[in-house]
Amino acid sequence: MIHKNINNSTADEIGNKTNRSYFKMAKLKLPGAILLATASLPAFSQSITVGDTNLTLYGYAKLDLIYDFDSPLGISIIHQNIRLDDTNGPDGHFDAHALESRIGISTITPSELGNIETRVEGDFYGPGGTFRLRQGYGTWNGILAGQTETNFSTFLGYTPSIDFTGQVGQTNLDRQAQIRYSTGGLSIALEEADKQGGRAYEMEETVEIKSSLPDLTLRYDDALGSMNYSLGAVLRKLTAYDAAADREEDEFGYGVTFSGKMPVSSRVSLQGAVVYGEGVGGYLWLNPAAPAYYDPVTAKLEAIEAVGGTLGISVAVGPGLANLAYGVSEADLDDIKNVDVSNEGEQNTSLYLNYLWSPIENVDYGIEVSHHTRELVGGREGKATRLQAMAKYTF
Repeated sequence: MIHKNINNSTADEIGNKTNRSYFKMAKLKLPGAILLATASLPAFSQSITVGDTNLTLYGYAKLDLIYDFDSPLGISIIHQNIRLDDTNGPDGHFDAHALESRIGISTITPSELGNIETRVEGDFYGPGGTFRLRQGYGTWNGILAGQTETNFSTFLGYTPSIDFTGQVGQTNLDRQAQIRYSTGGLSIALEEADKQGGRAYEMEETVEIKSSLPDLTLRYDDALGSMNYSLGAVLRKLTAYDAAADREEDEFGYGVTFSGKMPVSSRVSLQGAVVYGEGVGGYLWLNPAAPAYYDPVTAKLEAIEAVGGTLGISVAVGPGLANLAYGVSEADLDDIKNVDVSNEGEQNTSLYLNYLWSPIENVDYGIEVSHHTRELVGGREGKATRLQAMAKYTF
């Protein structure tokens, strides 16, 4: 039996492993540019002071209306749900949910040695629509401890989408437990490794990848003229344990990324990202492959090469913003030996076109069409198209 790590294997996992925070449309007073700010930064909120602590309550309620023209793709798009072209099945599926609705609390407490800041935030993408922790961390003097987006990633290359999954091929903004130190534009972190690990490709159920060390991530953010950019890297140790032989095999993996956002004019911005690595696993968003494979003949663990990228354009049109973005992620499984991967995923793509607008402050509407494909090593492929609309009310 072949096992692998897929970060979008179920709708519940999408909720727990996705880091595609919805991007709130906002006009930022940067040099003549209309850019995008993330909803992870509370744009609208209510604040009170309790003792020395300033407490801010923020969040939003969001309704998603979904129509899948082909196979049902899940409440957030799951590429494994795309029906292959040589497989029959019913077309046309409607769904609606409010699971992305979010609430959070942030605090700032002054001290003689600097502010102590905390943030706790959740939504309803937990199993069965239960409330789950998205963010839970504190910061003081550049030291962050808790759960938040992996330090490897950035929102810079992301183009807004109504669908919670967003474009494949960019950095995975998974929220991971970590300890991070930031100074200037440089940040370095030690992070949990299990989420981006998983099982290796292999022929026996007795072999799985386990975490023996935390993942080391580094990121540097800066600007070059009007372009904001981010460079990231991850170093990791992958360990395969063969229970039948009671043996461990190690392999080192890595990933590098570049993300950027640049205003082209007062009404247009371009943004994109590229990711490459060997053993990079889930740090490449919707990587179709596991981070490694275990060769039962040589008893060696080998990292799998993968690459991805996304490019998008945002244009201010009328009262809102039009966004177009394409993404692709691909893994190289051609050199895998002694393991049958002929029916495993090799490439995922996504194409989004949407229009988002705010009739009044704190109210956002949007409509979106997206097209998605997946391709297996053996050449089988499938495609699917989704129409989605949303209404979002922020406080």
